[in-house]
Amino acid sequence: MTHVVTLSAPNAQDCLALAEIELCGELMIAASAAREDRLSPDRIDEVLNVRGGDR
Repeated sequence: MTHVVTLSAPNAQDCLALAEIELCGELMIAASAAREDRLSPDRIDEVLNVRGGDR
């Protein structure tokens, strides 16, 4: 007998977690391409598509 497991529809927490993972990935890509040791706050804002006042 085969048991089939059904997955529930994604909830708001799942969507938020996936968005956070995507943003972390974007930051890791930017950091690996950067010439300096660390990303500046301005570069982080640029990667995350936010303005300084949005933090």
